[in-house]
Amino acid sequence: MFHLPNTSPISHRASHPGAKIETVPTTTPALADIRRKIENRARISPDEAHILWREASDDELRALATQVRARFHSPASCTYMLMRIINYTNVCVAQCDYCAFYKLPGQEGGYVLSQQQVFAKLDELLALGGDLAGFNGGFNPHLPLDYYCDLFSAIRDRYGDKLEFYALTIAEFMYLADHANLDYLAAAERLKAAGVRWITGGGSEILTEDFRRRHSKFKYTVAEYFQAQRALVDAGLRTSATMVIGFDETVEERIAHLERTRKFQDELIAAGKGDALASFLCWTYKPYFTQLGGIEIATGEYLRHLALSRIFLDNIPRIRTSVLTQNERALEGLLYGADDFDLPIEDEVTQLAGATISLNFDRLLATARTLGFTPTYRHVATGWNQPA
Repeated sequence: MFHLPNTSPISHRASHPGAKIETVPTTTPALADIRRKIENRARISPDEAHILWREASDDELRALATQVRARFHSPASCTYMLMRIINYTNVCVAQCDYCAFYKLPGQEGGYVLSQQQVFAKLDELLALGGDLAGFNGGFNPHLPLDYYCDLFSAIRDRYGDKLEFYALTIAEFMYLADHANLDYLAAAERLKAAGVRWITGGGSEILTEDFRRRHSKFKYTVAEYFQAQRALVDAGLRTSATMVIGFDETVEERIAHLERTRKFQDELIAAGKGDALASFLCWTYKPYFTQLGGIEIATGEYLRHLALSRIFLDNIPRIRTSVLTQNERALEGLLYGADDFDLPIEDEVTQLAGATISLNFDRLLATARTLGFTPTYRHVATGWNQPA
């Protein structure tokens, strides 16, 4: 686990993000050099990211992240979505030690949702005012590609553009393609023909080979992950970048993940496809009822990492904070470089590991306003080709 430097407590001082960008004096020559680079919109290096993590106070990280955020968004603005994650199956053979959700094939309690069960969940989402669903299940060897194509085609036929859905995670997509004996591009084209527009960056967790060997040895390599994500983009689908922190990863592994994400986006931009990956979402590992176990990291550490991510990922416009794993305190992430958040109504994977969900949306939005932001609903369904 990480050990934070001696930093000041998280402050809810009266500064209003819409009034001006907060500035905090730097305290070391190295930090002063990094501040000048950021003010000049120069890119920081992994080594400089290390310096920021070790030496910058909370207020310094917050101020620098706010500067980078202002390149993409008005200071007092933020957006949000009301969404649910539909776990279409809990049968999975990946056996990741940080997962409390999966059942092995044939194990008691395994399930696969029918189309009607999925429709009922989508109808409830629409009734609550949401219009975005994500699908997340696992590596189920009993589900052929036709199950997914039929399901997603039926959703598109039934709902049209009334709602949008993130079909699968990249890790699930990779397993599905291999299980169907298709290369990634061919599998992506099959899903696109079924009405799919989005595959999320889920399944990345920490993108280093050492981390994957320690915790998810039956998942794919980092190189294969990006190969699959590139194939999705080449097929005309959109995707996102994700990251989970709070396992046993080192600061070097966290920064390596950010560096690989930034490099991948650089490559997409160079190919004229930079808008295919327009958001980064980081959330925290929930250790309860998992084989790995552990102690959940503090929100303060999450906020610091969110700020570091905003500073480092200078080519990704949207940084999203996780209400699902941080609850109301996730909104403080808006002060640390984030500009967007979900209001989730369900995610069985995370809930079974200890996450709690509040449907008191008014309170969550009021928290954002108290922090000085004006939240605006972002309708993905009516603007699916806009940055997510």
